[in-house]
Amino acid sequence: MNQQASVLVTAADISRLAGVTRATVSNWRRRHPDFPAPAGGTDTSPAYDLDAVRAWLFARGQLPEDTSADRLRAALRTHPNGAELALYLLPVVLAVARVDRREREALPELPDDALLRWVRSAADGGAQGTPGAEDAAYSPEAAGPLRVLLQCVITDGAEAATDVLAERLLEDTGGTGTYLTPRPLAELMARLLTNSAGAFPASVLDPACGTGSLLAAAASAGAAALHGQDVLAAQAAQAAVRLRLSAPEAAITVRTGDSLRSDAFKGLTVGAVLCNPPYGVRDWGHDDLAYDQRWAYGVPPKGEPELAWAQHCLAHLTPRGRAVLLMPPAVAERTAGRRIRAQLARDGALRAVVSLPQGAATPLHIGLHLWVLESPEPGAEAPGTVLLIDAAAEIRDLDWDAVSETVLSAWRLYLDDQDGFTGAPGVAAAIPVTDLLDEAVDLTPARRIQTASRQALRPALVARQASELYDQLRQGATDLVGLSADGDWPPADDRPRDWRTATVADLLRGGALTLLHTAPPGRRTRSGQPQPRPEAEPGARPALTAADLFESRPASGTAADLPTGVPLASVQAGDVLLTEILRVGRTAVARVVEPGEAGCSLGPHLLLFRPDRRRLDPWFLAGFLAAEQNISAAATGTSLVRVDPRRLRVPLLPLAEQQRYGTAFRRLHELRTAARRADRAAEDITRLLGTGLTGGALLPDGHGSA
Repeated sequence: MNQQASVLVTAADISRLAGVTRATVSNWRRRHPDFPAPAGGTDTSPAYDLDAVRAWLFARGQLPEDTSADRLRAALRTHPNGAELALYLLPVVLAVARVDRREREALPELPDDALLRWVRSAADGGAQGTPGAEDAAYSPEAAGPLRVLLQCVITDGAEAATDVLAERLLEDTGGTGTYLTPRPLAELMARLLTNSAGAFPASVLDPACGTGSLLAAAASAGAAALHGQDVLAAQAAQAAVRLRLSAPEAAITVRTGDSLRSDAFKGLTVGAVLCNPPYGVRDWGHDDLAYDQRWAYGVPPKGEPELAWAQHCLAHLTPRGRAVLLMPPAVAERTAGRRIRAQLARDGALRAVVSLPQGAATPLHIGLHLWVLESPEPGAEAPGTVLLIDAAAEIRDLDWDAVSETVLSAWRLYLDDQDGFTGAPGVAAAIPVTDLLDEAVDLTPARRIQTASRQALRPALVARQASELYDQLRQGATDLVGLSADGDWPPADDRPRDWRTATVADLLRGGALTLLHTAPPGRRTRSGQPQPRPEAEPGARPALTAADLFESRPASGTAADLPTGVPLASVQAGDVLLTEILRVGRTAVARVVEPGEAGCSLGPHLLLFRPDRRRLDPWFLAGFLAAEQNISAAATGTSLVRVDPRRLRVPLLPLAEQQRYGTAFRRLHELRTAARRADRAAEDITRLLGTGLTGGALLPDGHGSA
């Protein structure tokens, strides 16, 4: 009789299984002699027997409750053709998501033959629209994984099941230069497509669609027809399924292929294009496409693939149609591309260039650009200016609310009155095309805007602003000195204290905590029309946002930051707030709601923990929830990290001892807040004085006015 083959898992799989980081798994391997020995893989990438790993974790109390997603991962790993099976299961997710709950919950109880008949019939339509799954076949051996998939959809939802299938697909897929577009950035790019009357294009194309995040943002904004193409079949298949799940009313067409070499939508024109082209791919087909008709603004040099993508996008636009592309900053200044940049600006195809803060998208160490292009209308006079926006000028830490407000406010004002647009000193300026057409044709916003802003400086106003900022700096420094007096921080014994802990999930079950959360605001109604953003009501209480916590500032959100049509949580004094989503390299922030903030609405991307004050001290809870090692063990994600609050752990200490820790954590919070306030004041005053001196609006101390 055949023995079932062992299931092998990698260190990454173990970290997901145990809910810890990969570094923790590496520490276990080095420090614990009883950690299971590798059962396969290679020296650099060992694999371990799943049963042995689970037994080891169980013995240490590190094995969380087995989830349906974990069982689906295991089923895909044990299958001899796991990647192909994952691809064929994607249409099944669609089919299951479309039936009502009663029928869905009955499916796992069907006999194998009846289940397979249902799947072959129900998934056929979804398979025809899922690249690579058109010939999906479901053999009797697939019955087991199908049941596991059904349970995952039933318990965790279709999106979660799709995520697990995507993990397996991408294990066997290489994608050089392919990165996910973060949701806030995708939403900003989509909102740049809205015209001055507030209308959103009906049809949108993404020629490098990846898993469909840009098209999903377009659908949420109101697009009714979505077209996507990606060179990776696994990515295209995911995009097709994810879009049908999130935008079931839209007409969706997703195809596989290299858009530059083999355009699957040749001849199609749309109202808008969104694109995050592959990063740094030099083999894009330069030699094969030298005489391509798309190069209306010049043949792209081999080292300028992004300019090939820009012209590809323009070729698919109707007259006055608009495209928004995410570009590396070097495209704005490289010598090889200056002739094409000049032609784009001269013909009116280039409408705006926006520089974003570092960390907006991968690669995180680079401040990327957004290019807004528009297909010129035949016979119309070309615009005389190009809008340049330096969104990184006054935003040091990535704050998507601030970035979106800076970019969209300048863009809307420019659309409303391009000739009369005065810009914002140091941030936005309408640069005459004739000024751009110099030898370099450098479109970098920071360089051009500083030159244009010099003439807009008013010496008396700058001097008054400098005086006000000096007052703020002096006050901030005084507060900081008062809080930085040496405190009594005695050392523990020879070794750090060790204490029993409980997870937040345990505390919730025991009634010691209540957990509240606000979903992000929607952008789409059931009819597919754009969701109107509500206006702030006069006298309404503000909303506490994630940016307020990061910046240590009072509540600043408005009704536009909140979802509509759902109950909203109001914060109470003593509630503990924790940021839910983090950028890599940024630490979590927690704080306790003060009495003056009671009644404010809870904004999105915040977790609210309401403790039973008889059992938990709020500041004690805040300090331990936000501890770096605690967040690391409860976080998932790469460029954007999401905290799973139920996996956070809290020491079990008497209330009196909790209060002593709570007093200490509150002192740290006050010290951090004062330091940030002083830092902001110092940064603001040095920036203003530097601008005033170099712009000729201020004179050095002791310099005569003559």
